[in-house]
This record gives sequence, structure tokens and C-alpha cells, in this order.
Amino acid sequence: MESPTSAASRVDFYGFLDRMRRPAAAGLFRSIKSFLASLYLDEPSAEEDGARVQAFYTAMEAAFREHPLWANATHQDIDHALESLEKYIMTKLFDRTFAASPEDSAADAEVSEKIGLLQQFVKPEHLDIPKVLHNEASWLLAVKELQKINSFKSPRDKLTCIMSCCQVINNLLLNVSMSNDRTPSGADEFLPILIYITIKANPPHLHSNLKFVQLFRRETKLVSEVEYYLTNLISAKMFIVNVDGPSLSMEENEFQMHMETAKLGTQICVASPSSTPGSATSTRGKQKQTDREGSRFPFMDSETESLTPAELKQLHGLYRQVVTRYTSLSKALIKLSIDEDRLLASVDDDS
Repeated sequence: MESPTSAASRVDFYGFLDRMRRPAAAGLFRSIKSFLASLYLDEPSAEEDGARVQAFYTAMEAAFREHPLWANATHQDIDHALESLEKYIMTKLFDRTFAASPEDSAADAEVSEKIGLLQQFVKPEHLDIPKVLHNEASWLLAVKELQKINSFKSPRDKLTCIMSCCQVINNLLLNVSMSNDRTPSGADEFLPILIYITIKANPPHLHSNLKFVQLFRRETKLVSEVEYYLTNLISAKMFIVNVDGPSLSMEENEFQMHMETAKLGTQICVASPSSTPGSATSTRGKQKQTDREGSRFPFMDSETESLTPAELKQLHGLYRQVVTRYTSLSKALIKLSIDEDRLLASVDDDS
């Protein structure tokens, strides 16, 4: 169900696009198109692109305030126009600015793989989350909000997913404090829950989403509560990247054992015959009849050191299949906003 805030934002955006179609807005629209074209003259650079986009936001704010179409406009009217401008520009620049570098793609894969392993053994007690704060319903809602982040192309919409997730956690903390006569919880309890939610959610392209919001969300909007929640999610990501035994309240050797077991479990999952090339040969068919479980999980009893080069090559091939399918699914989620893309295209055509 769409939130009232999201619905209002969508109406404002459509109103902005309608205003951009008017003849009086031709100069403004030429400025926008010229800016977009100028970016594509240079090689992509996330940090440089971010600085140029922020400068353009500032310039366009002054242009809106001086334009007849915004005569007698309130501060809120100008703010709505700038929000719509951000969404328009960043939707157009999305393929250039989001997860565009090999380094960002590698970081996304590293974080996602790490979380996938942690999911298999990390429990709330490993993060010292008090039992009174265990609430599966609230946690599930927070997970679902965070998982929506890849369905949007604008920094504001992505940030809204982060905010919604964090607000669910904050509401849980407030409700527990009031119902149990506890001192209101602070960051000491908020951050561990957010870390656990992030592990449960494993949102696609977490690194790139955070970087995208930091660089391309209007700087004047990254303040107060918004800045606090965004900073906490960045901290949660860094905790996951650098996680070790002591940070999960366990001995380092125990942590490494859990990680190795999780890796082996992942290898077993991808090694099932349904995704193994050539698994339907008659030889393997006979093996399945005589030892069904051994055939389904051929590396169940194997030690990592005992795998042959051929078996390692097979596992690598299966891993590449999984990554390819995951990437395809992520790209499909990014394309969900078809209606808005068509509307953006219609504005270009009309102009």
C-alpha cells in the first residue's frame, strides 16, 4: 500500500512535468537538457558527477524563484519543484551514476556475499539485542521496507525506504520503552537492531544505494533525522564488512568455523543437479538411484582442501550462474518504475 507521503510526491512530480511542458518553461527545460548533455561529454566519475549535480540543484533553485511560472510561490512550492527536478535528473542519469564502476559492483558483491553467510548463523543475541526488543512482526516489516530500496531510481525514493525501515525500528523501541517503563532507547539499542535487520534483508546493491543517496540527494535534505538514520545504515554496512568474532560476542575461532560452515552450505545449495550442467547423464542417473542424497549434495562430506581442481572449477561455474541470475533479478527490480519512465519520455517528446 502506497504511503500518503509517496502519493503526494507522485502528484507533485506529475504537476512538475506538466508545468515543464508549458511554452513558458522552454528556457528552463533547455537548461536541464543542456546540463544532462554536458555530463555525458565526460567519462563517468561518481564524486565529480555528484558535485556537478549539487551545483545544478543550487542554480536551478535560483532560476525557479525568479521564473514567472513560480511567481508568488511559497518556500514549499519551490521545494516541491526541486524535489521533482532531482527525481527527473537522477532518473535520466541513473544508468550512468548507479553502480556504474567495477569497484562499486565488486563492493556490492562483497557485501551481499558476506551478508548471505551471516544470515545462516547470526542471531539477535550475537548483537546483544535484549529479549524485550525481540519482535518478529516489526522486524519483518522493517526488512520489507529496506528491501524496497532497489525498486526506485531517485535518491529521495531510496532514502524514503531507509527512513521507513528505521522508523519501524524506532517505533518499536519507543513502544517497548513505554509499555515496560524503560528508559527510552538510544543508539546503543537502535544500531544493533538495524544491523540485524540489514543482515535479514540483504538489500541488493547496498553499497551502491548508500553511495547514490549520499552523492545525489540534495545536500540540504541530508540533515537532522534523515542524516541520523542514513549514518546509522552506513555504520551497519561497515560493521558487516568488518565483522569478526568479538563484534558478535563470540570467540574468533568460533566465528571462523561458522563462516566456513556457511560457505560450505552455500556450495552445497548451488551444487544441486537442477543447476548442474550435464547432471542428466545416464551415469549420474544411476548414481541417484543408488545414493540419492549423495548425488544431490556431492560435496556434503568433503573438506575444502580435498576438492579436486575439476570440482573447484565446477563450483566456480555454478557460482557464476547464481551471480548472473542474481544480477538479472536486481536489474528487473530496477525497471519496475515503467510508468514514470514513460512519462519522462513523453515530456522529452513534447518538448
